[in-house]
Amino acid sequence: MAGGKASPRQKMINLMYLVFLAMIALNMGKQVLDAFGLVNVKFESSNERANTEIKNSFANLENMKNESPAKYEEIYEQSKHIKAISDDLYNYIQEFKKGLEDAIGQKDIPVDQKDYQAMDKSDYTDHLFFAEGATKGKEFVDKINTYREEVLKILGTNKAYASLAEKVKFNFSTDDRKDKDGNTVKWLAFNFEGFPYIASLAKFSMIQSDILSVQQDFFTEALAGSLKSQVSMTNYTTLLEQGKGAYYQGEKFDGSIVLGRKDASTRPNQVELMLDGRKLSANEYSIEDGRVKLNISAGNAGEHKITGNLFFDQDGERIPVPVAQAFSTIPKPNSAVISADKMNVVYRGVDNPITISMPGVPDNKIMASGQGLSKGSGTGKWIMRPGQGNDVTITVTGELDGQRFSSSGFFRIKSIPRASTSMGGQVSEAKLPKANVAVLPVNAVLEDFDFDLKLQVYEFKVFVPGQPSIYVKGSNKFNEQAKAAVSRAKKGDKIQIFDVKANIVGNSNIKLPPVSPIIIEITN
Repeated sequence: MAGGKASPRQKMINLMYLVFLAMIALNMGKQVLDAFGLVNVKFESSNERANTEIKNSFANLENMKNESPAKYEEIYEQSKHIKAISDDLYNYIQEFKKGLEDAIGQKDIPVDQKDYQAMDKSDYTDHLFFAEGATKGKEFVDKINTYREEVLKILGTNKAYASLAEKVKFNFSTDDRKDKDGNTVKWLAFNFEGFPYIASLAKFSMIQSDILSVQQDFFTEALAGSLKSQVSMTNYTTLLEQGKGAYYQGEKFDGSIVLGRKDASTRPNQVELMLDGRKLSANEYSIEDGRVKLNISAGNAGEHKITGNLFFDQDGERIPVPVAQAFSTIPKPNSAVISADKMNVVYRGVDNPITISMPGVPDNKIMASGQGLSKGSGTGKWIMRPGQGNDVTITVTGELDGQRFSSSGFFRIKSIPRASTSMGGQVSEAKLPKANVAVLPVNAVLEDFDFDLKLQVYEFKVFVPGQPSIYVKGSNKFNEQAKAAVSRAKKGDKIQIFDVKANIVGNSNIKLPPVSPIIIEITN
């Protein structure tokens, strides 16, 4: 490895290099294969953490570039270039790893659960890189060479990057190697030819680790040791911090204008604020722990706008941070707002959606009660499933600043109306071919009903002129006896389907009134 002070992660990687190289010199026994697997797991875990760190570091550098372009624009562009070519090589190698794992049927198995003892062959990489006519090997080497030269070009002759440049030359060198017998061997063959799958997999992960180290080391060197997530005052925004969501007429408005990052050291050097166009005097606000705390009247009902600037001194300049906030003042509530989503009627046996709210009162401070009433999902949403009786009263209580407000609403309770029998989409009276009558299901529908309620017919009777009535139970389709009766019907005969009984799908406990019959005239 190249010289220079190594980070804890780099020390760990160096140790894994030594272990890796030592294993290469051993015979590939089962225990050695497992050991290679352990090394690969360590590399994979380290690479995952490094990818996260690089993502965060790059985001921080982008923030720094935005606040101080003159200082960080060049570093940002260099980092962006290095990241782009690093991602390209990293992903290119990842495709080799996926192909290798797929070749042995372990593509989708977690890295720490793979059977490394099964990775004792070398067919995949041997065929990919060294078979007659294979081009992937040369392409792989060319990509590493291109990556090395592009990174070195970015680093240039800057002495601050001298150590990193040496490391790049060493880690991404594809020069020929000497084997144990002193013979010269091509870099690709020295590292991959004849090696078992797990050794190649670990080697690929190790190269990916080197790629990530290039990015991390560049961040460190470029920013003289560490990246700090510091942002300029030009990137701050103001927030309105309020004790509550709305204010009564005549109340004191106790809101505070704060910066996105609030701390005691963030204090404006100058304040210029206006309320609805009127400039605030010094006794109408105070500065506390980085907040500009307002002490003004909430004013009349309606929206009020706070505008102006907070000024901060930075690098010898006074920088304004615009303020553009608003708050609303509403009258004190004297009644609750209660609306039934399906008019002022609720139906027995179904979930009736009810909206309950009270002006100025948060949803979690509203309580409601009534027969069959329960809290629904969402702000102000309730569900009522009434039982017996003809009417129900909903009582609502809201609490705001320790004061309670009550109101009520009255609703009529109705049973689900009588359904109608339907066949072939026709209700009450129908004209159908004889063949259709025998096969179409008997349905029950609620015409002009506000709820999308699904009904299931489970029993009915069929009368065909000149024949006794037939009783069908447990189905909404004609049984064989009913089909036979229909087959004997003549053109113009009027078949009656009556005594139809149905249930609500998913709620058979509710007894529905008898379903209206249907008369079907045979058309053939």
